[in-house]
Amino acid sequence: MPTNYYMFFLTALIPMIVGAVYYHPKVVGGPWMKTNGFTEESLQKGNMALIFGLAYLFAVIICLPLSGLVIHQSGVVASAMSTTEPGVWSPQAVNDINSFMASYGTSFRTFGHGLLHGIIAALFIGLPIFGTISLFERRGWKYILIHLGYWVITLGLM
Repeated sequence: MPTNYYMFFLTALIPMIVGAVYYHPKVVGGPWMKTNGFTEESLQKGNMALIFGLAYLFAVIICLPLSGLVIHQSGVVASAMSTTEPGVWSPQAVNDINSFMASYGTSFRTFGHGLLHGIIAALFIGLPIFGTISLFERRGWKYILIHLGYWVITLGLM
């Protein structure tokens, strides 16, 4: 099944949309601003074009490996392509890969399956990364849990 690269750019909008709702002052934005010592006025002083532009670029970068985590079949093809084992690219091996893809190429391509992997990525990749940074920055658990909630929702939807 061919990759639809346009979807990466569309999917990269999800963190922006979720962030606009999640970090709104009437949702989690109030506690987030208080935890950081921000005010509505101080948030307006940033270079918003640069912030949103880089945030979108980072979201596109997140989409690329996330797709590989969710679509398991890409691992079969990638492992075959990366091996130097003699005979892997024999006509029989190519037929086996093509047969596998014909039988299972569209398996596990549901929203629920993607949601599960997004949540797993947030908990087992995102949390350790920003949790470690937060601890060294002397941030509290409230700060960590606020961001964890955002990334669980965001990566789940992505």
